[in-house]
Amino acid sequence: MKHLDIHKKVKRKKWLEMLLGSDWDLKPAGGATGEAFSARDGDRKLFLKCNSSPFLAVLSAEGIVPKLLWTKRLTNGDVITAQQWVNGRRLRYTEMNQPKVASLLSQIHRSAELLEMLKRIENEILTPERLLQQLRHKAMFFEEHYPLIYKAFTFLESWKAAVYHDEFVVCHCDLNHNNWIIDENERLYLVDWDGASVADPALDISILLHWYVPKEDWKAWLEEYHLTLDNSLLRRMHWYIVMHTLDWILNESNHEHGEQLEGWLSYLETLITEDRSSYC
Repeated sequence: MKHLDIHKKVKRKKWLEMLLGSDWDLKPAGGATGEAFSARDGDRKLFLKCNSSPFLAVLSAEGIVPKLLWTKRLTNGDVITAQQWVNGRRLRYTEMNQPKVASLLSQIHRSAELLEMLKRIENEILTPERLLQQLRHKAMFFEEHYPLIYKAFTFLESWKAAVYHDEFVVCHCDLNHNNWIIDENERLYLVDWDGASVADPALDISILLHWYVPKEDWKAWLEEYHLTLDNSLLRRMHWYIVMHTLDWILNESNHEHGEQLEGWLSYLETLITEDRSSYC
């Protein structure tokens, strides 16, 4: 299987070389899928990606991702997108509480154009019920080995009705600090939209606040996002951060992350035993 993956990556690179021509120097641009490349021809440089999100054009038009230059379909069915290369860097962990992060996420969540486009592509809404179904499928045989997993599912099941929220937006669903790019002119972008879905905005906000912003700064951060911190939001964020943490554990438990996995299990236990009386 690994050999087939390598073969596929090599073949894809050859397709791109044929598309661009011999003047372009093509190199992998990171990522496990092997679908992203940088291409350089003298002073010209492009970011290329195979089969990226179909609504990349709308993201580009709203300035959320670097400018989309062109899209081409190869004879093998792959769709190639070329974006303007950004000279910048990923945000550091400690920079995620910046007002510009809150402002950009607010723009995304309030974009009617993005929501309309994603609804055309993705007709499923990630409700708490649907997210629980996905987690159950991933869990399979884990509950008997990790009693805490069973406890987490019990928590999520018991609270899913209480956190249902009928205002749905475009959620990025992977707000890791590595997906935030700031260029040399201090302009911020949010990239890697392959996992975007229509969901409660708390799905995104929960990760950003719980994992990157000190609790004493939540109110100020949300003011920049243009939202009030109230009991309803606290309750929803708590449910979603339990869901995110459980999802990470289920995804990574087959890999060799011994100490790291133990840390996440400990964090999960803290979350589901935390006193929530102030907003329940």
